[in-house]
Amino acid sequence: MDLQKQPEPRAAAAPVAELRASDADRDRIADILREALAEGRLNADEHAERVEGVLNAKTVGELEVFIQDLPAAHQRRAAAAYTPAPNRPAAGEIPPVADENVVAVFSQATRRGRWRPGRRVHAYAIFGSVEIDLSEAVFEYQQVVIKAVSVFGDVQVRVPENVSLRGTGGGVLGNFEVVTLDSPESEAPVVYVDGWAVLGNVEARPKRGKLVADILDRVQSKVDKHLRKHM
Repeated sequence: MDLQKQPEPRAAAAPVAELRASDADRDRIADILREALAEGRLNADEHAERVEGVLNAKTVGELEVFIQDLPAAHQRRAAAAYTPAPNRPAAGEIPPVADENVVAVFSQATRRGRWRPGRRVHAYAIFGSVEIDLSEAVFEYQQVVIKAVSVFGDVQVRVPENVSLRGTGGGVLGNFEVVTLDSPESEAPVVYVDGWAVLGNVEARPKRGKLVADILDRVQSKVDKHLRKHM
């Protein structure tokens, strides 16, 4: 073992502009364009051309091009700088004891619908399957940790498109896959998935078309408060 060998530096996170755009990102830009049309800043042809470009855009940076000459884009930048969610929750932020255990041994267990996840949820699939669906959940905490352990089983985690998703774990003759997701909103919940897949499968990804509605309410409240302050 070479004690002098230094660990290779970790690759830097991709800039926000290079992140893949979600349907929520496209909807946000389309809303800005619709308001610009109503205000007379864009004519019908310009609006139609830009909307078509929004539908074909692949990254967040490509989307921003279509609103860079509109006031709404600059107001959004001035309101809050984007800060990516950390890869791990802050030390001591999440208690070590689970608020809820979801266990499937030679069976199936599911959590879905309008449920309230705690700060820590443990999911164990032993020759069984567990589904943790947060797409309609009520988030009482901004940070939620899901520890997923699969032994000859399957754990599926689904989240709304407008939250941040992080994962740390691995597979032993199995598959551990977490699709990294970054929300553009600082108020958005962050879901951390960690654990192991031993001859099994752990998978976490966004659920297409699902959004956390109360994030939009909180953001609108901040905007209204800012406007009242300057009236």
